[in-house]
Amino acid sequence: MPLILLIITGSIAAYKSLELIRLLRKERVKVRVILTKGGNRFITPLSCASLSGEPVYSDLFSLTEETEMGHIRLAREADLVVVAPASANFMEKVAQGRADDLASAVLLTTKAPLLMAPAMNGHMWDHPATKANVALLAERGVTFIGPEEGELACGEIGLGKMTDPSLLSAFILEKLQGNRPLKGLKALVTAGPTQEPLDPVRYLTNASSGKQGYAITEALLQKGADVTLITGPTALPLPHGAKIISIQTAEEMWKSVEAHLPADLAICTAAVADWRPENLSYQKIKKETGFSSLSLTETPDILASLAKHQMRPRLLIGFAAETENLLGHAKMKLSKCDWVVANDVSCGIFGSDNTEVHFLTQDIEESWPNCSKKDVAHKLITYIEGAFL
Repeated sequence: MPLILLIITGSIAAYKSLELIRLLRKERVKVRVILTKGGNRFITPLSCASLSGEPVYSDLFSLTEETEMGHIRLAREADLVVVAPASANFMEKVAQGRADDLASAVLLTTKAPLLMAPAMNGHMWDHPATKANVALLAERGVTFIGPEEGELACGEIGLGKMTDPSLLSAFILEKLQGNRPLKGLKALVTAGPTQEPLDPVRYLTNASSGKQGYAITEALLQKGADVTLITGPTALPLPHGAKIISIQTAEEMWKSVEAHLPADLAICTAAVADWRPENLSYQKIKKETGFSSLSLTETPDILASLAKHQMRPRLLIGFAAETENLLGHAKMKLSKCDWVVANDVSCGIFGSDNTEVHFLTQDIEESWPNCSKKDVAHKLITYIEGAFL
């Protein structure tokens, strides 16, 4: 089992390192944590120890810690040392070669590759002193990932956010493994609802949150796939590292899917509206005017269209959201694609973080009860790896 030495320094982004530990442990990577004095102001040693399953180290001069695991062993046993978040102050200390705490002393001793994920205010990142320290560290062989642009803890918008833990985890795994199992795989994922306008202010839609499609996108990215996410309107943060195509209607979704063929893999999680109003009103329909009936016409069946397309993906996966006869309807959908993931949405699955699904192929029928949507994503990706490797 590979071993990561994770150094958490004094930045508000330190809380993201807890998610990084969880993701790495899920990938069977052993994580030992050094928490600096600054890092300890944002998260606790207990949080790190609970997630890593390992003691947390912080004091260079602690007799207990040095007896249990001397700083030389900490430095020498690691396959990779990761500083996440890396504060401006800590990077300056390392650039100067100082060793006045456990973390900096370990970095002077280790022979392992060093990865830093900076996180700080945008003006701090742009300061000439920080730039000089980064350049010097890079010259000495340090690998940097990030920072990213976005809203910072101080409320400003700029370059300074720590790279998302899911991408950081994927990068670390690539460093450890040399490559990721789905690297080079071109994947299409559809997610969320579609909205079919009645007039400029009203539309037909459904309660899909997009959480399952976004979780699958994140899981594919972690495994190295090249992912295009075609998403209807959601309130979710966009997965960093995917190509994002935002659409509103079923017609727009199908055109975007077709425009991104060929692909090795297509996973259709989107809850696409089956009908749209036959006649769109270009003015708001007034209550006084109203209408006595609503004529509807079918929208494109994206899964069926993909199945018949001359550039059909090698693996086509459909999702079936049903309220009755779940397995019967899922097996009917299996005639359109290679695999189906079906769930009963009559019990409040839409918008929830958890779900219960049935996974069907021509040869397999499994139930995955009481799963988080992230767990479903990882189980599905395990099958996908088996199909492509």
